[in-house]
Amino acid sequence: MDSTKTVITKETKNKISVDYEGKLSFKERLMKKLSTSNTWITVIINIFRFILMLGVSYVILFPFFSKVAGSFMDKYDVIDATVSLIPKNPTIEQYKYIILDNRYFEAFLNTLFLSIVCALIQTFVACLIGYGLAKFKFKGNKIVMLIVVVTMIIPHSTIDLSMLRHFESFDIGHIMSTGNKGILTTLFGKIELLNTFWPFIILSLGGLAFKNGLYIYMMRQFFKGVPDELEESAYVDGSGTFRTFMQIILPLSVPMMITIFLFAFSWQWTDQFYTGLFFIGNEAPWMMPDIISQIPIHLQTNYAGKRLYENVIQNTAGIMIILPLVIMYLFCQRYLVQGIERSGLVG
Repeated sequence: MDSTKTVITKETKNKISVDYEGKLSFKERLMKKLSTSNTWITVIINIFRFILMLGVSYVILFPFFSKVAGSFMDKYDVIDATVSLIPKNPTIEQYKYIILDNRYFEAFLNTLFLSIVCALIQTFVACLIGYGLAKFKFKGNKIVMLIVVVTMIIPHSTIDLSMLRHFESFDIGHIMSTGNKGILTTLFGKIELLNTFWPFIILSLGGLAFKNGLYIYMMRQFFKGVPDELEESAYVDGSGTFRTFMQIILPLSVPMMITIFLFAFSWQWTDQFYTGLFFIGNEAPWMMPDIISQIPIHLQTNYAGKRLYENVIQNTAGIMIILPLVIMYLFCQRYLVQGIERSGLVG
């Protein structure tokens, strides 16, 4: 009896299968593939998935496409029942007069400056506070984190009056002074910060700006995942806490910082609550949300479809507001996804 045994490995089976199928025609290979039940199950699942994604995409994107198509319609296309998405008389008058009459570029530059400054400050402050809450054990750590969570829960509309009065006559150190005057009022007199960018900057520096609690929480969750060995190695080499934070921790958190910056920039760009609260009167700087509130004077709306046409104009202004955000998202999408994955908000 022959003691040797033929061992058929998985690679040998695959090679035999490939050699066999190579001798078959395309039609024979296709029929063989379709004869298996697993193939039909896979095809049905893929078709169902495609139909589901197509339906979801239609529900989400159709309103946006309809607004974009409407922004190129003539005022008579708006009331024409035969016009659905494709205008009969395409025009760019809405864009032209929103730019000229509604001071689009002035609003763009003001909003761009404020959004960049606030986003940069909020990103750094969120990193600093989040790192302290994640890596340092001190009395009151949980209380501070609870306060951060509370700032996320409390509606901003409940404290709008107090914030308005605070920045209407800005001061500090009321408890340390006599009467109602604080340190700044005693030294410099009444300081009114309304219709300036200072309320936004002060709130950002204090970690109390719009959605700042969410940014701190995201950075805390990210820093909790950073190995402690990195900091311990830096301390052994003689690096201080702040130097370790600046030279080791921050470079590791660049994707997360970009995500925070994008969130802060986007929310500040489209903010109407704080801009409507701190910017009042004719001396207020012209901001992006303001271009929706006015109808360009060169667009004639006194006809049968006035209300519909004004809605089209406002939708066009809205498209011009979000267009810079769409462009920014196209270039920063990869960093945004990475940051959200590492933030601990999804699992």
